[in-house]
Amino acid sequence: MNNDIRTHHPDGQGEVMAHAVDACVHCGFCLPACPTYALLGDEMDSPRGRIVLMKEVLEGALPLYDAAPHLDRCLGCQACVTACPSGVPYGELITSFRGWSEPQRQRSPLDRAKRAAILKILPAPKVFSLAARVGQFAKPLAPLLPTALRSPLDLLPERVPAMQPSAAFTPVRGQRRGRVAFLVGCAQQALAPNFNAATLRVLARNGIEVVIPDGQGCCGAAALHTGARGEALKLVRANLAAFNPDDFDAILSNAAGCGAGLKEYPAILHGLPDEAQARAFAAKVQDISEFLGALLEEGELEPPMPTSRPLTVAYHDACHLAHAQGVRSAPRALLRAIPGVTVLEVPEGDLCCGSAGTYNLEQPELATQLGVRKAKNILSTAPDLIASGNIGCHTQIQSHARRQGSPVPVMHTIEVLDLAYRGEL
Repeated sequence: MNNDIRTHHPDGQGEVMAHAVDACVHCGFCLPACPTYALLGDEMDSPRGRIVLMKEVLEGALPLYDAAPHLDRCLGCQACVTACPSGVPYGELITSFRGWSEPQRQRSPLDRAKRAAILKILPAPKVFSLAARVGQFAKPLAPLLPTALRSPLDLLPERVPAMQPSAAFTPVRGQRRGRVAFLVGCAQQALAPNFNAATLRVLARNGIEVVIPDGQGCCGAAALHTGARGEALKLVRANLAAFNPDDFDAILSNAAGCGAGLKEYPAILHGLPDEAQARAFAAKVQDISEFLGALLEEGELEPPMPTSRPLTVAYHDACHLAHAQGVRSAPRALLRAIPGVTVLEVPEGDLCCGSAGTYNLEQPELATQLGVRKAKNILSTAPDLIASGNIGCHTQIQSHARRQGSPVPVMHTIEVLDLAYRGEL
């Protein structure tokens, strides 16, 4: 799509946005892939429509105020990227646009306070854990509260587990076959600490030495995708300083949103002096399922123990794993490698569950519609277990499955594999 964005924005982010708009041929293949288009049926709430809106705003032909409601409703799930035959990097476009436009937004004091609270609490696991515990006391009052306050309480699990600090170094069991660095994440340390514990156990069992570099922090995705570019840059650069990619075979994440965020570092720093450093870093980033899946393909993954009975596992594709990172086959292969497990495909599997980072806090009505739809689709397969690879999806699906009366456990893929190794599946 022809545009004049570079003239108005001659910096690195302007180049990123102009390139994305250039690639769009307005074909419409993205429309049926888009969750908000599926719900609302409005062209302006589709990727194609939003690209036009962003182009017009960036060229000065349309006020930001007019475009903002449609752009705010974008989940950033990147299902459109998978569907696009022209390779439009829509994720880079919407992220860069939000970083450029947020300082110009006129938000209410309550909205600003809510967004500031999210960006302070989410990246701080101890604060998040405390807030979640306090929230549990308020949970019975949720039906009486306004939506903005009710939605985060609805997402809290029945019990907030105790945090489990991860050791800075995890030695291998048996022969050493590799060395990786591990990003421990934020929210999952408070809501699902066993994700990390299971990850370390499985890697050690497969001869992979794990280092958790000192100085690491939040990946920056939450700040970046809500337009807080300045805060995101601080977090990005802190992680670049903490991780030396030359020291490791890979830099691993077990949260799809975090892994996708780490792989975005070159686009975030495009045109800046540390872009090359970001590229070297991002080249080593892998999801835990991607890394273990490669071991499985090479015949080097330790075989899991058989299940005690035949188990069906409904696998949910986290958007930032399947669409943003293109990792689909590896988690399924790992689950199928467990003798006795049958992997079930979920109807409308490519449709976002509605979590999408902070989306279920900022757009609770649409997120709830998607959460209900996702839970119904998953439960229609009648699984024994539900597996996914992202803390946001885990929380969203678990919440909506419980509301529909289902006791089916929701687990991380790595937790399922860990239980199989321990003979507890």
